[in-house]
Amino acid sequence: MKETTEDTIKKAETSIQKKYHKQLFSPFARACKTYRLIEEGDHIAVCISGGKDSMLMAKLFQEIQRHRKVNFELTFLVMDPGYVDANRALIESNAAALGIPVTIFESTIFDTVDNIDRNPCYLCARMRRGYLYSKAKELGCNKIALGHHYDDVIETILMGMLYGGQVQSMMPKLHSTNFEGMELIRPMYFIRESDICAWRDYNNLRFLQCACHFTETCSTLNDDGSSNSKRLEIKNLIAELKKTNPFVESNIFKSVENVNLDTVIEYKQKGVRHNFLEEY
Repeated sequence: MKETTEDTIKKAETSIQKKYHKQLFSPFARACKTYRLIEEGDHIAVCISGGKDSMLMAKLFQEIQRHRKVNFELTFLVMDPGYVDANRALIESNAAALGIPVTIFESTIFDTVDNIDRNPCYLCARMRRGYLYSKAKELGCNKIALGHHYDDVIETILMGMLYGGQVQSMMPKLHSTNFEGMELIRPMYFIRESDICAWRDYNNLRFLQCACHFTETCSTLNDDGSSNSKRLEIKNLIAELKKTNPFVESNIFKSVENVNLDTVIEYKQKGVRHNFLEEY
């Protein structure tokens, strides 16, 4: 018997409410409470790229809104930066199949980045965020929500240390520096990537992985580790360290919660550099 759209929506939502409640909804709600990500009267633009993380985030927002502990509005925002037709269609079909009423707008980011030789991915990410802030504000939103998860956080911490020579974290929320009154929130901060993949596979869903002009050949594949990025190197390093230290992931996360400034030689705060000799 062929599964209907209603069946797909019901299965996805029930799996969040029951089978994966502890792994997905509980940490989502905990992050929202811990970091005060959702507040009375908010209008949140849930930014959907078409990947597994942002699609699940949209469903989690729908679920937490049903609890009605705080009154807030949602707009499910999709930016088309220049997808090929098949990728655009996949996003639209997945949104329909999951009962996510998306608002789609176009930009020319891919065409712009195509002409950049150095750090095109960094530029693309910056431009995407700017477009999302701008459209969200135009639609009356005061926050944009991105689907970064726990693994993204700890990988970013290590990448900063090993490749950037700095100690910093991917913050759970930020004030926008270019769009007054706007904030960025990351409500999937405590959710593990493996649990997102388990939910995806349980529901037989297929999402975009990477859809830019540089990597369109992997646009609809699952996460098979076929990339050659620095982030993948860090991911593999953490997996290797975990073999001998099962607590390595939580220790990386906790390291930016337990910074002892008495033992830090130099640090920056609000763009100003400070040295331990100032108070020695």
